[in-house]
Amino acid sequence: MTDFSQLPNAAGVGYKPQHFQNIIDGSGAVDWLEIHAENYMGDGGRPLAQLRHLAERFPISVHGVGLSIGGEGPLDPEHLARLKHLVDWLKPASFSEHLAWSTHDTHFYNDLLPLPYTDATLARICDHIDMVQTLLGRRMLLENPSSYLAFAESTWEEPAFLHEIAKRTGCGLLLDVNNVFVSATNLGYRPQDYIDAYPLDLVGEIHLGGHDEDEDDHGRPLLIDSHGAEVVDPVWSLLSYTLTRSGPKPTLVEWDTDVPEWSVLEAEAARAANALRTAKVAA
Repeated sequence: MTDFSQLPNAAGVGYKPQHFQNIIDGSGAVDWLEIHAENYMGDGGRPLAQLRHLAERFPISVHGVGLSIGGEGPLDPEHLARLKHLVDWLKPASFSEHLAWSTHDTHFYNDLLPLPYTDATLARICDHIDMVQTLLGRRMLLENPSSYLAFAESTWEEPAFLHEIAKRTGCGLLLDVNNVFVSATNLGYRPQDYIDAYPLDLVGEIHLGGHDEDEDDHGRPLLIDSHGAEVVDPVWSLLSYTLTRSGPKPTLVEWDTDVPEWSVLEAEAARAANALRTAKVAA
């Protein structure tokens, strides 16, 4: 029997229901799938039936977008309960969330909002991760954000901040190389320097995605993490740079808006699979 208890060091894609039959008929270069937790927290219906079917054939990664790990208030107990129910029956190979916040008091914001990297923020995030890992009975992965500004009060660099969170909580890390490229462009540093400082040994999953190009009020380049386009060549190059240092890792192509035909997404996955093969040979 196939072991789906962990993700393979292979290419995966973010699952979209319109691609269900294509995946069943032949997944091509795709060896695992990722879902957004919040899309599968209901009871019954076609989405859960399709997910159960897919889970019999593929390792599944569950990616949360609504826990608000970095929020100042306590985590929502109802959201946690629904997440636990999903994880308990699905038994995914991986669960991950974002280094971000999206709630304040009773308000939910449909964005993953940034945080200052301070000791107080660090302690709060570690408490929240401890709560999630205890409730789920598993290690989670924490994803680096895409940044559009830097906080003056930050006293930690982001790679060191994430490393310290992992050290204190035992969580793993999800490295989104597109987020690194977006943040580096917006904040004016070399993305390779970020990768060099990142604790790659703690990475359990790598993400790739598309972004939109814009300008800020001063005419400088501003990249927006949109997950609505093909991965650009500089991000593919950054993936290769990363894999040369880390070795092969489970690598996912995300495409969440303006979702293309399956053939387009499958081609992106094939390119990721080739990058992984190249990294394996180099290792």
